[in-house]
Amino acid sequence: MRTGKIMHFVYFETTLDGDEFITRWESFLRSSNSDVEVTLQESKKNNLCRYIAQHCCDSGEFLFTFTKAAKTTRSKQVEIKTIQLGGYSILQEEKTGDTKANESKVFVFLNYSNKDFEHYKQAGTHSKLNIYEAYYENCVYAYILEYYVKNNYLEELQNQLEKYDSAETRVYKECYLKTV
Repeated sequence: MRTGKIMHFVYFETTLDGDEFITRWESFLRSSNSDVEVTLQESKKNNLCRYIAQHCCDSGEFLFTFTKAAKTTRSKQVEIKTIQLGGYSILQEEKTGDTKANESKVFVFLNYSNKDFEHYKQAGTHSKLNIYEAYYENCVYAYILEYYVKNNYLEELQNQLEKYDSAETRVYKECYLKTV
């Protein structure tokens, strides 16, 4: 199932906590058409926080930009590593919208273009799976898989994914955005 929608993924890595990061994140300039449907997720491990922003727009409305606004202060700023992962078409969409309080998202980032997703579908028997395929040639990954999983099945899903291959996986929780 290909849709006319493109999901843009932007990755951030920083030592800032959630509130500090969101304040800084809101200072980035974003396209007016892509902010209507934006989701920001956070993953913490030790002192490092990783964030993924998802921006949805129509494929015919490619006006997506994401640049850092000019600094307004001379004080030392904590670095935020930013990588635009690219725009991805939706191959499979089992769930949309926000996660519930008892859910998490697990992202799997695949570098290879093998379209055999059967193992990934079987691993997520207690979850909903969205599959995104690189829409542009310069995307960082060939595919991004997004699982919506209830927290009580999270460890089981992670164990299943680890058995299959060494794809990069990470658990994310949605962030509350004050203004979008």
